[in-house]
Amino acid sequence: MKVIFIKDMKGQGKKGQVKEVSEGYAANFLFPRGVARPATEGNMKTLEQQNASEQKRKQQEKEEAVALGKQLEEMTVTVKAKSGEGGRLFGAITSKQIAETLAAQKIKIDKRKIELSEPIRHLGVTQVPVKLHPEVKATLKVQITEE
Repeated sequence: MKVIFIKDMKGQGKKGQVKEVSEGYAANFLFPRGVARPATEGNMKTLEQQNASEQKRKQQEKEEAVALGKQLEEMTVTVKAKSGEGGRLFGAITSKQIAETLAAQKIKIDKRKIELSEPIRHLGVTQVPVKLHPEVKATLKVQITEE
């Protein structure tokens, strides 16, 4: 009997997968637990529509990330900090501070997406990579100025 998995089932199948299982296993275990449903023609069409809408949503997310990436590439974020001799900062500029500065400019980016290998500890302009989407990366210019 062919079934469509609604949820991930360890050792059996992933969500959205169509698989052949025995009738007893499907009727007595999978269906009562809501893990799968029969692979009827109607259910198959529903699955195809769900997959199509999921693809469309992922494509739209990627396009939005590309647009945001272009916007970030063109701008320079200015962060003010106290500094001592030779342009060394008292403390450091972290990804959290960069995200807060962007939020003040109406650009919402999660601090975990800002890939800062180590905090910025000097004055000047630093190129900071930002991972907006699994396939989209942008480089943001962060200028540290003296307070």
